[in-house]
Amino acid sequence: MIKVAIIEDNTTIREGLGALINGTGGYSCVGSYPDCESFLAKLETLSVDVILMDIGLPGMSGIDGISRAKKIKPELNILMLTVYEDNQSVFKALCAGACGYLVKKTPPSRLLEAIKDAYEGGAPMSSLIARQVITVFQQNSNTISVEESMDLSAREKEVLNSLAEGNNYQEIADRLFISVDTVRHHIRNIYRKLHVHSQSEAVAKAIRRGLI
Repeated sequence: MIKVAIIEDNTTIREGLGALINGTGGYSCVGSYPDCESFLAKLETLSVDVILMDIGLPGMSGIDGISRAKKIKPELNILMLTVYEDNQSVFKALCAGACGYLVKKTPPSRLLEAIKDAYEGGAPMSSLIARQVITVFQQNSNTISVEESMDLSAREKEVLNSLAEGNNYQEIADRLFISVDTVRHHIRNIYRKLHVHSQSEAVAKAIRRGLI
């Protein structure tokens, strides 16, 4: 059972998300909050796997909420669900510690898949957001580390490329004709070799180093 909490100030959207999550097998909404302050007050005793967090909230913004929440529980998987698609909002959220970034027009089936992906250690993003991430890092790309490039296998680079395009574990597995467990194995190796701890860090560092 994937336990989900929602932080969203729009009552209709908040209740709709709660109904979607509770109405789907394997998912449970364990908390629903109109602002970060009320969520943070309950977080220490809340048993939760994935947080759905809006950015434009009354009082504390969702981006500030990420930082506060991660200080209380560093292992939290916080998935942004917002109307904002600009580069600044995306990067502020990812730098604050969000594990993924989706827009509110995301179809329900894709949202449920993204929650599962985040729960399993993934970094779900819409294809548009993933492309923005790639574009910004390509613009800032400078030095290439030959030593790190030589350290990644051809298959690991294929997995990284697929991650950079916004594919989830199952999509990468299907694309490369390997199992999801093999994808996870490659991603663990990539993390170790690049000295990173998340998919967004891995993709960012690989682009900066010219590995993909």
